[in-house]
Amino acid sequence: MSWGRRYFALQAAGGAVWWLAVALVPAVRQLTLGSLDPVTVAVVDVPLFVVASALAAAGLRWAAVVTTGWTVLVLAALACWATATREAGWGVLVMTAAAVGSVLALCLVMLGRVPTEWVTSGPLRFATADPQAPRSRHVRGTVLQIVVFWGLFLGVFPLLVAAAEHRWQLHPPLPPAVRTGATVLGVVVLLGASALGIAAAAVMSTLGDGTPLPSASANRLVVAGPYRSVRNPMALAGITQGVAVGLLFGSWLVVVYAVAGSVVWNCVVRPLEEADLERRFGDDFRRYAAQVRCWVPRPPVPSSVR
Repeated sequence: MSWGRRYFALQAAGGAVWWLAVALVPAVRQLTLGSLDPVTVAVVDVPLFVVASALAAAGLRWAAVVTTGWTVLVLAALACWATATREAGWGVLVMTAAAVGSVLALCLVMLGRVPTEWVTSGPLRFATADPQAPRSRHVRGTVLQIVVFWGLFLGVFPLLVAAAEHRWQLHPPLPPAVRTGATVLGVVVLLGASALGIAAAAVMSTLGDGTPLPSASANRLVVAGPYRSVRNPMALAGITQGVAVGLLFGSWLVVVYAVAGSVVWNCVVRPLEEADLERRFGDDFRRYAAQVRCWVPRPPVPSSVR
């Protein structure tokens, strides 16, 4: 049995257990459905989620398509319901996990793999920056990237996540001392991580003849500044910044958002990026990767630019 079919089998069992809990435990019903009539929902959800997942696990591809489409539809509908009524917030979180899992499992069932290369297609495709461009253009491009990406991923998206956390009544009350301590720690961590990100971006744009963005990446392999101690200082900085923003907002869901982003980056983006670096820089990159860890900093290696 493929991993995709295994997932659908697990989803069928989990859905059955959840519906049993809805029937027997009022707290589960309230947290995940709110005031929705469980019988009405079950009439549609049991065949399209539980049964279809079981059929997908048995190898029926059309059932995998049906249950995945239904799961995504339920997620959207439940998110709208929770936002309008302030109910069923935990149901939205459960269905978010189910929707992500279903989409990945559907890819495994239909394609035999998860097409991660789609992430770096279109405007995000791997391409080097113009090597003839003046350094000032690379610096300006890097500054623009920082403003856009930090504004979105550390500003707009966390604000939306934190707002949803409050609206869906998922935000636990925190004692004032804990809230103050989290805010202070968040400021300190955010400043340190931001300094790391800016230092890495500056080295990349001034020494690498390019920018940190894959679609205008550096023409040179840079082993200088933070890159002497860790292979992906900008990713490390960004993820740490996300956690710091969660601390500032007092939002556990923003922290989860940052951690989830680290998993996506490590499992999807990093392998593609490092394959591109190995293709372009060959043995130089392989030696560098053997000396410098991806996530955990170590004593700096000798500085170089190739």
